[in-house]
Amino acid sequence: MKVFKKNVKKERVIVYVDGFNLYFGMTSKYKNTKWLDLYSLSKSLLKSNQTLEEVRYYTAMISNNDAKVKRQVSYVDALKNSGVTITLGHYKKKKKHCRSCKSTWFTHEEKMTDVNISVDLIKHAMEDRYDAAMLISGDSDLVPPINAVHSSFQKKRVFVAFPPNRANDDVRRVAKGYFTIGRKTLIDNQFSSTINLANGKTLTKPKDWL
Repeated sequence: MKVFKKNVKKERVIVYVDGFNLYFGMTSKYKNTKWLDLYSLSKSLLKSNQTLEEVRYYTAMISNNDAKVKRQVSYVDALKNSGVTITLGHYKKKKKHCRSCKSTWFTHEEKMTDVNISVDLIKHAMEDRYDAAMLISGDSDLVPPINAVHSSFQKKRVFVAFPPNRANDDVRRVAKGYFTIGRKTLIDNQFSSTINLANGKTLTKPKDWL
């Protein structure tokens, strides 16, 4: 007698990656993790009852250091080649003042990543593109959109994968599940040292990232 297993619908997951939050979390604790394959990482974080719909990476292209610019461009090209969707914000120059010493200097800040993630979390819920959203970030600015998804779409949920050193109590309280990405997971999901692109070009892992 044959036993037929009932087909169980898998939970559709879109992964939203806060690029700067992940980068600074990783580099604050671990070495040799920068050449990270986000598509492979995302698949490794899913459970057997889940299916990966898309991986989306949110960042801003830096402009104040030629060597860093070159490394970032290579990494973004590697992500695109692996099937990751890239959404860019802005990297803006900002003037700062010291009230005590009266000195003035310029720094750079990444802008719009949290806004872009927030818009997509809600927009994609409205379009029914996911059952669950995995947010890789510890930024408390993302608490409002998480709450918005849970209050307006009761059958959908946002769970959080915190980068190293980026766990946040405010985010924990609103997320429907959370964990921290460990060193072994990061090391196990690195790109190969060389990547052959569809256009015939080859990307090589930056020497400074070895």
